[in-house]
Amino acid sequence: MKISIIVPAFNEEKLLGATLQSIHAAREAFVRLGWESEVVVCDNNSTDRTAEIARAAAARVTFEPVNQIGRARNAGAAAAAGEWLIFVDADSHPSPGLFGDVAETIEGGRDLAGGSTVCLDGNYPVAMLLTRGWNLVSRVLKWAPGSFIFCTAEAFRAVGGFNQELYAGEEIDLFKRFKSLARQRRKRITILHRYPLVTSARKLHLYTPWEHIRFLAKTVLLFGSPLKKRDECLTWYDGRR
Repeated sequence: MKISIIVPAFNEEKLLGATLQSIHAAREAFVRLGWESEVVVCDNNSTDRTAEIARAAAARVTFEPVNQIGRARNAGAAAAAGEWLIFVDADSHPSPGLFGDVAETIEGGRDLAGGSTVCLDGNYPVAMLLTRGWNLVSRVLKWAPGSFIFCTAEAFRAVGGFNQELYAGEEIDLFKRFKSLARQRRKRITILHRYPLVTSARKLHLYTPWEHIRFLAKTVLLFGSPLKKRDECLTWYDGRR
């Protein structure tokens, strides 16, 4: 068994090193089973030391010139050699326990794809409440967060990967297609929850509540059309880090 861990990264020199360190530690869950694993970082047209940091951490680096997270994940998947893919965001820290649960799910043979619940790295009462709400939705609807997705490489290719028309919300679109494929093949989608993924709360510091509310309201009122416009998805693409 070989697992490919894919990290999309755009100007992530501040946080990427710690993320890769946590990924390397978590890979011990696969080592114990005698599985191979690799780390593929997709440099999404960064202008900082992202690629240099990735190579120094023994990751394989691929490049995607168009600044879009779906394209970066797809480029990483295209370069990956694993039978299973794990997508981890560059500001998130998976634990050995989480990777261990992924391995257990893979060994069970009943799942096609899955994800994990998440928690923020800090004490932010309102944001933590919203995160708990998302985790509930995620587990009920079987929608994985973009920050942590695992799937068979074959299923990823079968559904066409991430939708490159979307600049945000691409993970929900992907899991709608995964769910359809899982029903056809009588497989499962699992959202793991024993060891939530720890992810950065930096957007709470970099953007005002009004900026977040405005984006959400506009997305709802315009039936998701802002998700297809890079300039509307500022918290992903305006470069604040």
